[in-house]
Amino acid sequence: MLTTNGTPQGSGLLAADTGMGAVTLRVGDLDGMIGYYRDAVTLELLSHDGPVAVLGRGTTPVMILQHAPELKHASPRDAGLYHTAILFDTREALATAIYAVASRHPGSFTGSADHLVSEAFYFTDPEGNGVELYFDRDRSQWSWVHGQVEMATIFLDPNAYLRDHLGQAGADAAASGTGLGDAVVGHVHLSVGDVASAREFYVDRLGFETTAAMGDQALFVSAGGYHHHMAMNTWGSRGAGRRGLALGLGKVEIVVPTADDLGELGERMTHFGVPTRDDGRALAFEDPWANLVEVRPAPAAD
Repeated sequence: MLTTNGTPQGSGLLAADTGMGAVTLRVGDLDGMIGYYRDAVTLELLSHDGPVAVLGRGTTPVMILQHAPELKHASPRDAGLYHTAILFDTREALATAIYAVASRHPGSFTGSADHLVSEAFYFTDPEGNGVELYFDRDRSQWSWVHGQVEMATIFLDPNAYLRDHLGQAGADAAASGTGLGDAVVGHVHLSVGDVASAREFYVDRLGFETTAAMGDQALFVSAGGYHHHMAMNTWGSRGAGRRGLALGLGKVEIVVPTADDLGELGERMTHFGVPTRDDGRALAFEDPWANLVEVRPAPAAD
């Protein structure tokens, strides 16, 4: 519904309970990538139907792998995925995953950091896609100044973290290739060509709120006061244009609370002239770099 001046009705913001859905990757070696996300990251193989494998926890998909061996890797300077950030519900669950990756793919570890709002460990999967495994501190411990959340990059010793948080149950789970607790996509970080265009698309049009900014280098955005559901940076991709079809990021999913929220977003994107595809279940569109974004309502409660 439009207001009397022709603008979409509503706040222009995504609903506070908005979250992230699964991330789809196009992969060249499907079996190898299943092995990494199942045996190292400790996700469960929820389904494997021909060229598509879905991994997650319980009934929640986290990674969708699409076999596309005919495609090539994109250039490191292209826009696309910077990392998929998988959020664990306890420090022991996170430590279990870290231990499993260290045991099976030790060369994939790239760093770790205390970000004040979270504790994060970074990896690169076998096909070069960035992966963050992290745990959130309670929101009561986050600090906001002038509407922006305080984040930092402070050294976090992975060996000390394992000593402090890896219990016997976690060690046994990691040894058997399983995980503990729940895991979901907490946020998705993209490489983009410029921050101004990212802000115009993801904040002014899509409806996220800015939670932190680093000049023309990086932007962090969220719904409902989360530290960030998405981030965009130009650290290796400044000036990048639209992506061609390649291995790597296939789709980012955003989950809004209700079908009404999806309808309001559809009206807003139409108002801004963003081409969309609506199949009755989800709304899909591309950002300025041809990254596919799909928004769908959360499943109805039983």
